[in-house]
Amino acid sequence: MLNKIDVESGEPIARRVYRVLRQAIVTMQFSPGQALSEQEIADQLGVSRQPVREAFIKLSEAGLLTIRPQRGSFVVKISVKQVLDARFVREAVETAVVRKACETITPAGIAELRDLLKAQWDIADEPVPVRFLELDEAFHRAIAIGAECDYAWRIVEETKAQMDRVRYLSVPYATPIRRLISQHQAVLEAIVARDPVKAEAAMGLHLREILTSLPELEGKFPDLFTLEEAGTPPASKATSRSSGRSRVAALR
Repeated sequence: MLNKIDVESGEPIARRVYRVLRQAIVTMQFSPGQALSEQEIADQLGVSRQPVREAFIKLSEAGLLTIRPQRGSFVVKISVKQVLDARFVREAVETAVVRKACETITPAGIAELRDLLKAQWDIADEPVPVRFLELDEAFHRAIAIGAECDYAWRIVEETKAQMDRVRYLSVPYATPIRRLISQHQAVLEAIVARDPVKAEAAMGLHLREILTSLPELEGKFPDLFTLEEAGTPPASKATSRSSGRSRVAALR
């Protein structure tokens, strides 16, 4: 059940609806394969159907929802291919961003990164991953802003929707939070040292972590994943039964 949104805020309603629904899909509040009703969502959020319809279209463009005329709208399974594509793009962009951050980030920017890292260590042993993922997102965003690469971060945000669902699953089930925080610390130390080579290497290592967790998650949750692009017809039973590790390897 979704909470009603504040329709009196200055932000466009459709944008707020999109953000709420995206978060619900990423955190598995809406599970892959689940049908979503425009009217039911509108009633839960306390808005008209129009902003919900606009949000559904944007979610479809992000690869999180498939809209089938006369049949309905459905949350898509996690596309292994799109996760790997997004990871590739994210590494290409963020390694370049962190190199630039070594040159341009201000003392205030470094202080913000230190605060975010401390906040991550403070919750390292919490069993619920949502807060950590928020801080993780804030850490990467702060690096991009410190590097004066706001547009690059928007590109990352637009490409990583499928990747975010894997990140949400990986924290409790495949990747220890402390490992990720230690990787963030290595990135920050390289930025503080103004060492672009070490910063790029640390960021690349961090963003390749998902290549280790993805096969494990596929093995644990095979019904959540698909080999195809989001929104394409389902794979054959033979394909769906193949091991997660072999499917990821086939797409690397």
